[in-house]
Amino acid sequence: MKYLSIFFLLLSFISCQITETITINSDGSGDIELVQLREENSYMQMVGEEYSKENVFQDTTYVFKDYITKYKENFQKYTVEEQQLFQKYANVKTHIKRSSFEKEFRSVFALHFNKVSEIPDLFKTEDYASDIQHNYALTAENHYFRIEYAFDGKVFKRSVSIINTTEFEKAKGDSERFKAKYGDAKLTQSYVLKYHFPQKIKSISNPQAMVAADQKSLTIEFQLADCLKNPEITNLEVILE
Repeated sequence: MKYLSIFFLLLSFISCQITETITINSDGSGDIELVQLREENSYMQMVGEEYSKENVFQDTTYVFKDYITKYKENFQKYTVEEQQLFQKYANVKTHIKRSSFEKEFRSVFALHFNKVSEIPDLFKTEDYASDIQHNYALTAENHYFRIEYAFDGKVFKRSVSIINTTEFEKAKGDSERFKAKYGDAKLTQSYVLKYHFPQKIKSISNPQAMVAADQKSLTIEFQLADCLKNPEITNLEVILE
């Protein structure tokens, strides 16, 4: 059952629509929102009759610092470096809804930041909250890539780096197996970046980016399976006028 659960969890992620939206103000502050939405038609195609057997309901909202406060004794057991890492997530607001009855599976992570460099890797939010709650080692460190952001007022960078080559190779293998099995299915599995800047855009490192009429916003869409196989394709550098 453990492996079956992991299998369906991976299927659920593959059949996702992920949208990452960042808005940067003129003073360098701004907001980021990461939304993961399970695309029900795609998921149903992949799991078949198991789709009707789901029996899940969760509707949870929290701010990460609530976990630091509530599980203070556990938090204090971590190293200074680990505590500092958790503090980067302190103001991340999370809303998780998983309802097999309404067929809605959505995760939303949001943060207001003072500097772009403060933005943490939001994909790890749930893992770190669970670590503090259960006094686990940092399970999110098993992720095979890390996302970081930078902005100096002129140049914006979204940097993805591989941090675990063993897990990366496993992910590439999983991606190829999914492609072989479901490659002919009409699945919706997109990863969309939507970025809004305080000045007009001068140049973008990714030629697939679509720039809005005001020349201050861009949108780039990737196939999620491609991102899992090679997350570095989502690296981005934007130079403003």
